[in-house]
Amino acid sequence: MGVKLSGGLLAIDAGNSKTDVAVLSPDGTVLGSARGGGFQPPVVGVETAVDGLAEIVGRACAEAGVPVEFAHVTACLANADLPVEEEALWAELLGRGWSPSVRVHNDTFAILRAGVDEPRGVAVVCGAGINCVGMTPDGRTARFPAIGKISGDWGGGGGLADEALWFAARAEDGRGLPTALADALPAHFGLDSMSALIEALHLGRIPMGRRLELTPVLFRVASQGDPMAESLVDRLADEVVAMAAVALRRLGLHREEAPVMLGGSVLAARHPRLEARIRELLAARAPKAVIGFVTAPPVLGAGLLALDAVAAGPQAAARLRERYEA
Repeated sequence: MGVKLSGGLLAIDAGNSKTDVAVLSPDGTVLGSARGGGFQPPVVGVETAVDGLAEIVGRACAEAGVPVEFAHVTACLANADLPVEEEALWAELLGRGWSPSVRVHNDTFAILRAGVDEPRGVAVVCGAGINCVGMTPDGRTARFPAIGKISGDWGGGGGLADEALWFAARAEDGRGLPTALADALPAHFGLDSMSALIEALHLGRIPMGRRLELTPVLFRVASQGDPMAESLVDRLADEVVAMAAVALRRLGLHREEAPVMLGGSVLAARHPRLEARIRELLAARAPKAVIGFVTAPPVLGAGLLALDAVAAGPQAAARLRERYEA
């Protein structure tokens, strides 16, 4: 028997690799959910990417026993990095007729909201890439384009792997300083030299996407005292703190106690050297900042943002949080 959802909410967290959707009642109850593949409008186009969302939304609604009609939709989407991209995605979602009320956020906002009790604070996410956002209860936000080196970014799992490969290649051929990375990186793939690894990557025998596997190798080598690997870990800490401190200052949160949430696979791994340096540097630049780690699924954050949008209240937020943090 279906549930009538005249005031129902739809929460979408669509990342590069996976998408989670939740159908909510205004009291924070999850009525249906579904998971699907990644969301990559730069690759397939906005319309096709949202077609993929529609299929996942349809499955969530089928589980909930409701039509695809909502009082509000919150969509936290990967690749919504620039205002023009947000506007294009918002227009496409609005045109689907799911709701007359649609909000589009970059998916990093879902991670931030999942980690805080109110929409206030800053989050730095370091997974395959790196990004930082901040928000306050009055609706102000801080963010960066986060589209790579052309927007001033450095780091993320992909960036770290590329840097490690660069230093290891130069160490082997004599252009750079020695580093244990020159042996450790090819060994990860069962190879005996950087030249063999370079050839395998270049010719596609090892897919370039697999270079992300080298980021944990970098941290392992750093933990063994290799100066070059340590320098890369330290630089990542510097970048994390720079982003967080700037976002806090833009929002005026540097003057008061405010959460700085860390998420994504690289930061969630809690590497001792990385975490210690982040804490040390952030204490110097924003002494009142309180560091936390986000372990809850980002769709929780998307759901909380949906509840915020309709002023659902703390009891609804607590019910939803209990569902995903149990």
